[in-house]
Amino acid sequence: MAGAAAEQRRLATVVESWLGRPVLIVGDAMLDEWRFADSDRLCREAPAPVLTLRRRISAAGGAANTAVNVATLGGRAVLVAPVGADVAGDELHDCLDRAGVWDRTVSQPGRPTPVKRRMLAGNQILLREDSGDPDDALDPDGVSRLLTALDCATEELRAAAGGEAPTLVVCDYGLGALPAPVRAWLVEQRERYATVALDAHDLADWRGLAPTVVTPSFAEATRLLARAGGASRPANGTDLHLEHPGSDPADGPSELTVGAAPGGTRADGVAVVGADANGDRPGPVGEPTASEGRVALTGDGLSVTGTGVTVNTEAGAGVDRAVLAESRLAELRAHTGADVVAVTLDTEGAVVGGADGERRRSHSTPVPASHAVGAGDAYLAAMTLALAADAPLPTAAQLAQLAATITVSDTGTCVCLRDDLLAALDMPPETSGHPAVVGTDELDAIVAGHRDAGRSVVFTNGCFDVLHRGHVRYLEQARALGDLLIVAVNSDGSVRRLKGPDRPVNPVEDRGALLAALSCVDHVVVFEEDSPAALIEAVRPDVYVKGGDYPPELVPEAPLVRRLGGQVRTLGYVPDRSTSAIIERIRSHSQDASPHDTGREPDPSLSTRTQPS
Repeated sequence: MAGAAAEQRRLATVVESWLGRPVLIVGDAMLDEWRFADSDRLCREAPAPVLTLRRRISAAGGAANTAVNVATLGGRAVLVAPVGADVAGDELHDCLDRAGVWDRTVSQPGRPTPVKRRMLAGNQILLREDSGDPDDALDPDGVSRLLTALDCATEELRAAAGGEAPTLVVCDYGLGALPAPVRAWLVEQRERYATVALDAHDLADWRGLAPTVVTPSFAEATRLLARAGGASRPANGTDLHLEHPGSDPADGPSELTVGAAPGGTRADGVAVVGADANGDRPGPVGEPTASEGRVALTGDGLSVTGTGVTVNTEAGAGVDRAVLAESRLAELRAHTGADVVAVTLDTEGAVVGGADGERRRSHSTPVPASHAVGAGDAYLAAMTLALAADAPLPTAAQLAQLAATITVSDTGTCVCLRDDLLAALDMPPETSGHPAVVGTDELDAIVAGHRDAGRSVVFTNGCFDVLHRGHVRYLEQARALGDLLIVAVNSDGSVRRLKGPDRPVNPVEDRGALLAALSCVDHVVVFEEDSPAALIEAVRPDVYVKGGDYPPELVPEAPLVRRLGGQVRTLGYVPDRSTSAIIERIRSHSQDASPHDTGREPDPSLSTRTQPS
């Protein structure tokens, strides 16, 4: 038991060490849409269920979900990807904002945001509709703007990390976000990134990138080997091989045939079923399946699809996807140029190999398919962060599998939270030992302790009189800019001088307690002055945040912050109810003798864009 506890503490230390690590994610961003419906009858026109929509949720998908997982696991995530100027794109931006991802996506008018829409009844996926055509190529201007965004985001991350080279994650799912010029730029700029992770449907396009780690699925790995002309090679005494048709089907994945080596017998001497007198097997045959579209079936009874290898009881016994993957890890490393190859096997876990030649197997618990959407993104994010933090490969593999496994408990797109990962290791999230609401004297010692630990400090201030959703989203975005968020709140006297004699509505004790209860706020301090200048002098924040649509140069505190070596960031107003509008609405309700009057003007607060007040 003591050994297990020590191992969990060691893993938790790695999770803590990657906090704030800069990661640039580039690739195919999409929107996942989930529509939950009820069905209790069939329609009369066809044997199809009649659905009544009950709930709809949207989530980041593809490269965007990888960025969300990097952010929720504690990394500093920046996403660069083409996104359509459409409703789906707007929803995707909201998903990124909520997760604290630095949104550096490039708007592409006329090119729709890819969307995967799933319709479910009783948590069973009934159908999926995909929109977004990979043939909708980026025009030259779009490519140019994407390259500019990549260059700027790289330098932005480097500056935010004090000159440290950022990590790069490439997510290429064949939807057109990474055309040849972008791939060439990334290969050429490889030295600007300390760690590079690659997740690509077609790994052959990325051979020159020399990634640190690649995470292909079993189907993607076998496709690469087949394209590389994989001849028969021994695998732990069993002559396994891959055959490949002369050309890839244009409308789906490669047909691949997995079976015993040519010659009519397996390594154990058992004759291959279907081999002729010369030991030759018949060619692949088979009908398309709903899961993969194509099946290639060999005479010995083995077939491969995107979901796995099927082994019959008379031939190929003991051969499974993990065995095949383990037998070809060295070749996959050679063909991809990667230091580490992690072949993911869906509900069967993963097989990981590094330069030392050791094979590492991790396992997972089978779950319904609707629970596992995006689990690979969580795996990729945790693997990347661990390797970027210089964790040993076995540790990175353990954490990646754990991150993927704990996200599959319910229907929806998988996102792993740092606190959940630590909880799975029986480690509570790190606490400072200080109360959330602190005095100015105590604040100096707190900030010094965090600085000694290498953490960056974000500072903001406001009245926060009636805490509402706009405040919460603003503070979540501010917290994503560093490792520690300090909120300075105006005292009651200061609020009266700024807002008038009828404010504040709530005393500072209540306002401070509510702010301290937010998970994104680390410490709250009250100040009596009308300006936070004295606190800024004491804290010397790495980032000072204000709400507004104006440039940082117009922030009154900007010269002071910059003189102290910090950055000034303004966050765009969040569409929600402003404090003043909420107070006015409450007053109008109390004075209105007819609360059900339908002739009242629409509530102006519904369209107000506000900053903390």
